[in-house]
Amino acid sequence: MSKPETTTLESAYAGVADNYKGSDVDLHAIYRDMRKNSPVIAENFMARLGVPSIAGLDANRPTFTLFKYKDVMAVLRDASNFTSGFIAEGLGAFFDGLILTGMDGDEHRKARALLQPVFMPDVVNRWRDAKMDPIVRNEYLLPMLPSKQADLMDFGLHFPIRLIYSLIGFPDNRPEQIQQYAAWALAILAGPQVDAEKAAMARKAAMEAAQALYDGVKTAVVQVRKDGAQGDDLISRLIRAEYEGHRLDDHEVTTFVRSLLPAAGETTTRTFGSLMTLLLERPALLERVRNDRSLVSKAIDEAVRFEPVATFKVRQAAKDLEIGGFQIPKGAMVQCIVSSANRDEDAYENSETFDIDRRPKPSFGFGFGPHMCIGQFIAKSELQVAVNAILDLLPNLRLDPSKPAPKIVGAQLRGPHFLPVIWD
Repeated sequence: MSKPETTTLESAYAGVADNYKGSDVDLHAIYRDMRKNSPVIAENFMARLGVPSIAGLDANRPTFTLFKYKDVMAVLRDASNFTSGFIAEGLGAFFDGLILTGMDGDEHRKARALLQPVFMPDVVNRWRDAKMDPIVRNEYLLPMLPSKQADLMDFGLHFPIRLIYSLIGFPDNRPEQIQQYAAWALAILAGPQVDAEKAAMARKAAMEAAQALYDGVKTAVVQVRKDGAQGDDLISRLIRAEYEGHRLDDHEVTTFVRSLLPAAGETTTRTFGSLMTLLLERPALLERVRNDRSLVSKAIDEAVRFEPVATFKVRQAAKDLEIGGFQIPKGAMVQCIVSSANRDEDAYENSETFDIDRRPKPSFGFGFGPHMCIGQFIAKSELQVAVNAILDLLPNLRLDPSKPAPKIVGAQLRGPHFLPVIWD
């Protein structure tokens, strides 16, 4: 397979955003109406908005879309009746090997049990103090200070990628390699397309990027194993991991690490952008958080509820079922609109208000149930490090009044494209 063209991280990120932006409509107003009048529909709702969805891979499978919290919760928590194996048909084409999101049943349980300890808070907290915090402060924020102005999305695009690649075990002294790997990871996300003409070209580019990324990761995995895999990095920990006598071979470690990379930077970047936008739009709240850092994690959780990056999840009915008065036949696709469920009036008081003081209640920004995002502790730690460092180092941070105000946009992979700020 040919080597993909070198792509800049910025252009790859913009391409992905463009691919999933959908129609220019007030999504939250539409979701309000759907929850009230059509909480379940026999239709691929995202296709109506012009957004690619794995629900639409096979035209012969009917698709149902859910908008209410209770229905989305019922589907995501029930992995035996609502399965994920079909994901391996779509993204799996780009990710042959160990892809957790496309596994079901015992296979998924065992793989997750093997991998989960590597992502637990005690491990992540050590990474946070030893690696994340120094990198964010010393490599990104301190050099920015003299300019007293920035587009925070430039920082937001680069720091999560830098952090996760360092945690994985790639060399810290190869920034150009990290940028290229990250651009390839994003090119894979642009593989699924609605437009048939673009689809073949995007699929070819995604496959080439996936292979190039595999080759790069595999080289690192082989080297780490050769060196004894004694480090605290992710690759070393995966090589050492064991569950019920099973250990991962180089191909399994490589394909799992590769499957992490598209979401690892993308999701944290967009969550960071939305979180900072929501805080900067509310200067009094930003000041509260600056003065009481215990509120940072509450602000992150509320941003993930209020403006989740991944706005929908898809499952497949494993048997004939009934949801909200609709008969769902075996094999049908079930599209769960997370953005709608997270603002359901029946689940949250003042659901359309960004309120970091609300009583904790599960939301679906990191998924839910057996397939809940395995890397969520890493993502939240990265966000905590970034917000705390910004509040420590950028005094009187505020939106730049001379530039257009940031907007949180996109029907899927949602977030702002720019975030201009100034400080004293």
